[in-house]
Amino acid sequence: MTTKLPAAVRDHALQIAHHEMGHYIVARTLGFETGGVTLTVTMDLRHQGGASVSLVRPIASMDTMKEYLEARMMVLLAGAMAQTLPSKPSAAKRVDKAKATAILKGEQGAEQDYAKVRELQHLLRNITHPDTDPTSGERIAVQLKTMTDRLWLRTQKIIEDQAETIAELAVALVDGMVIVEQWGRPADTYEGMLTGQVLERRLVVQAMPS
Repeated sequence: MTTKLPAAVRDHALQIAHHEMGHYIVARTLGFETGGVTLTVTMDLRHQGGASVSLVRPIASMDTMKEYLEARMMVLLAGAMAQTLPSKPSAAKRVDKAKATAILKGEQGAEQDYAKVRELQHLLRNITHPDTDPTSGERIAVQLKTMTDRLWLRTQKIIEDQAETIAELAVALVDGMVIVEQWGRPADTYEGMLTGQVLERRLVVQAMPS
């Protein structure tokens, strides 16, 4: 189990587990239906993770559409923020904005989150400011930044308020990782999963506000 993970693999796995639990926690807080969280890490530190979030939500008005887009953007931003939370219990649980931004724009898998955020940013801005002149580049940039900064702060507050829960769930995910059997060649991949039912049974999840 966890004791068999090399130190470097465990440290990397914990970072990515924080990332995926950030998605899970913010999605659940904002009313999305959530499922399980999975994580795969190889000996050479390649990884793949996922938090199951249902995007099905009835939208009967433009205001509901705006709320949905904002919530979806927050869920996408949450992973990179949670990944920057310190893993040491004694450390202050604060999001490192510079690191989170680098993760979103980097090549660690989160660039897909960032690409989706960029698309949704423009869609939400188009809805919120329908009369904007398309040639008003500076004005559009200000509107996008104002909107994104506001959603960033809302997301950061949830991540920091729920930092202990994120950390506990991340450790539980990594503690359950096992090496995958590979016929004919040495196994080099560790996998872990917490199902939606298992997560819902944990007291820290049940105690979360919504």
